[in-house]
Amino acid sequence: MDNRLLDRHAEALALFTDRVHAVRPDQWDAPTPCTEWSVRDLVNHLAAEQLWVPPLVSEGRTMADVGDAFDGDVLGEHPAVTWDRAASAAKAAFNEPGALDRTVELSYGESTVVAYCAQMVADATVHAWDLSRAIGADETLPGALVAFTEREVAPYAAGLAKSGLFAPAVKPPEGADVQTQLLCLLGRNP
Repeated sequence: MDNRLLDRHAEALALFTDRVHAVRPDQWDAPTPCTEWSVRDLVNHLAAEQLWVPPLVSEGRTMADVGDAFDGDVLGEHPAVTWDRAASAAKAAFNEPGALDRTVELSYGESTVVAYCAQMVADATVHAWDLSRAIGADETLPGALVAFTEREVAPYAAGLAKSGLFAPAVKPPEGADVQTQLLCLLGRNP
């Protein structure tokens, strides 16, 4: 399981990295399927998530210890460079010997690092689609990431809209493929 999880994490980061590097200078303010976010906001969200990983996983710090260090704009003048550094550091933290045997404190309480990493895979995968849609890139997600993300979010998908962080699920069209079903489950209109 550990190697497959780390493989999926690396694949999700690589996919999102590819999309970040495809953003043209005139697209950073473009809207995304995440109605409250521009392209820059979306990339900033994912970069901030990656920045949290080393302090929580490698250093054993709590959210209170880290505080508001990653609030606001973390991208600065060079968004793609910042993303690359944040993704590389997160990947290194999850790949440390014994990292997946640890626990971390997240906003909703204690979690295993395995569960935390799985959530990060799902988030990067779905947001790679969002970013692809926003910049006009290929929206096809790798099958292994789609399957992994569907398995990850299916058990708690019904409660996501209630959290206020996701739009309500959308009914997929008849005969929809797995990617379309997943995106609809997460409130997207593919």
